[in-house]
Amino acid sequence: MSEKGLLFVLSGPSGVGKGTVRRAVFEDENTNFSYSISMTTRTKRPGEEEGVDYYFRTKEEFELLIEKDELLEYAQFVDNYYGTPLEYVEKTLSEGQDVFLEIEVQGAMQVREKMPEAVFIFLTPPNLSELKNRIVGRGTETSDVVDKRMETAHHEIEMMKHYDYAVVNDEVELAVEKIKDIVRIEHMRTKWMYPKYRSMLDEIVE
Repeated sequence: MSEKGLLFVLSGPSGVGKGTVRRAVFEDENTNFSYSISMTTRTKRPGEEEGVDYYFRTKEEFELLIEKDELLEYAQFVDNYYGTPLEYVEKTLSEGQDVFLEIEVQGAMQVREKMPEAVFIFLTPPNLSELKNRIVGRGTETSDVVDKRMETAHHEIEMMKHYDYAVVNDEVELAVEKIKDIVRIEHMRTKWMYPKYRSMLDEIVE
């Protein structure tokens, strides 16, 4: 019912399963999101595709976008940049389409500063031991990188207090259902519904 689309931001510690949950949300034919694909300077992992999972860029290309202020948010994590192109998000929201971001915690805090009206969802692991098992299970990081990710995860979980919702990713199906519930609830909130009805009432009076 909102004339402008809603921006949903999903983030959480590395290894918590953000990508898996996001893909499962989008597989539901009843969802109606535009997914804003992030940019990154990290190496492409097996099975990942350019323009599907990420836009893969060099460090020099990414830093030029930062200089030109063409990113909604960006973060540097384990020596790699991650970021969200600003133009796509603004254009899609203005057309009345919801946008879904899957980003790192550092980036989410930047979005909160620039677009505080967004809906922020923190995806958390059942516990830190399970989180470490998931990261190690990838088989893509050295022990030093795993240690860095766990150290960062401790700090990121402290940031949960700045989010609107927290969803435990114990079972993917349950986490997905909770996120879809959040979307339904947000679309019924009066701060989105009232402006449209207020304009309708004004038209009747005129």
